[in-house]
Amino acid sequence: LGQCLGIFHLNFNKNLLCVGISRSAFLSFDAESHFSKNSCAAAEAPLRWEPRCRQQLRHLQDGARIAARLPPRLEGHWVSTGCEVRPGPEFLTRSYLFYSNRLFKAHQFYYWDPACREPSYSLVIKGKLRLRQASWITRGATEADYHLHKVGIVFHSRRAMQEVAAWINQTSGAGCSGFLPPGRSWAPGALYELLSAKTERDCTAALGFAMHELSLVRVEKHHQALPQPPQRGSRLVEELYLGDIHTEWVERLHYRPTGYQRPLQNAVHHVHPCPACGIIYRADEHHPPILPLRAELPMQLSGSWVSTHCEVRPAVLFLTRYFIFHGSNHTWEGYYYHYSDPLCKQPTFTIYASGHYTQGIPSSKVRGGTELAFKVTQARVTPMDQVTVMMLNSSEPGSCGLTNSWRAGMEQDITPTNGCLALGIKLPHTEYELFKTEQDAKDRSLLFIGERPTDGSSPDRPDKRPTSYQAPLIQCAGASEEFSNYVSLKYLGKQDLSIQVRHRIQIVLVLG
Repeated sequence: LGQCLGIFHLNFNKNLLCVGISRSAFLSFDAESHFSKNSCAAAEAPLRWEPRCRQQLRHLQDGARIAARLPPRLEGHWVSTGCEVRPGPEFLTRSYLFYSNRLFKAHQFYYWDPACREPSYSLVIKGKLRLRQASWITRGATEADYHLHKVGIVFHSRRAMQEVAAWINQTSGAGCSGFLPPGRSWAPGALYELLSAKTERDCTAALGFAMHELSLVRVEKHHQALPQPPQRGSRLVEELYLGDIHTEWVERLHYRPTGYQRPLQNAVHHVHPCPACGIIYRADEHHPPILPLRAELPMQLSGSWVSTHCEVRPAVLFLTRYFIFHGSNHTWEGYYYHYSDPLCKQPTFTIYASGHYTQGIPSSKVRGGTELAFKVTQARVTPMDQVTVMMLNSSEPGSCGLTNSWRAGMEQDITPTNGCLALGIKLPHTEYELFKTEQDAKDRSLLFIGERPTDGSSPDRPDKRPTSYQAPLIQCAGASEEFSNYVSLKYLGKQDLSIQVRHRIQIVLVLG
């Protein structure tokens, strides 16, 4: 029963059972106690509950025991943990190998489909990387310089060869105009040179290819708890964060990242289970990884979703997110917790927003995605540090809540002022979104929301709808767990408490 519910923190003495029940809370009791009147006879302190979603957010704010070394140690083999989606869209997996002498060899495998099962072409990239100083822009990151020696391409179908050849012949300079002569037959396994430092030939621009992701790096280490006995302890997990890709195709060749992509994981020290890790690790440009077939899930938004780690946005924003979707009336609530550090330990301000959303339709541009429109009608802001308080109090009168009334830790409604100009919030406001749901290797539900424009603008027009995704959120409460008024019991005497415990358990079983 306890595994079907949420998380409760209970205050109890020796053989005391104190129960507060909510559909999204775990039951917790003394191992020697029983559900009876006598077991609760000594109850003294009021109960303290904590829903699973809040517990996950607190876990993130506690730093989740993450270690990040500066400068990072890159030596080793790093791989994608699944099929990635870049702006465009582009579907790919990555396998990067860094040597101790600063040389690297990287593979990027591109696909036709969002499941990464139909390879299009593969790139093999060789070069040299030199770590520099800690980034002055993105806290916790290290800046780096890289130099490309060679870039080669292997086509996995005639169609891929024809499309890429057409791009290069049409858009590249004189040195690349004859990259592949018209009518050239497809040769399976043939490696064609796109870039060579020796010959000074570079035909990669037509593919929108750049390795600027290597100019911003961060390595995080944490420990993953092992499953139930007989296994005990934890295993090391290492993640490599590389610079983000600009959401606008024309900007990606010149953009210098300030945020991150979905992290790669160390081929030795990765999360378990990870079906894709071994497949990608063993792949090469001639044998691209074919990821395991996964069932496509229908879009089920109802419920609560929360960040899985401290997230980083371009222009130096660190935050965690918590969303509640009410499918019965298509309304939503969102909490955005902003911080000044990459571990999300130093809060700066919190935004609460709410509104409604439209029925989703399958995306015609991004296979596997669902298009929705979200309207924001209300918002509240809570400044959490003095810097934010000073900024809000110095904003133009009438542009962000009551003039000169902001205090740290005190929430204020910004709906009457149509948002908050200082924070870039405009009300009412409509955004055109891209969503996707899937399950991870542990059968947990994940929600991917469209990636925000790199330039900091809003997807407030259909043509600005995202074509890639942010870091996934994990479902922490289902549709039947949406209600927010949780029950917390106090000691009401032997008979009354025993009756209420039985009554609440019946409610839980009905809802389950």
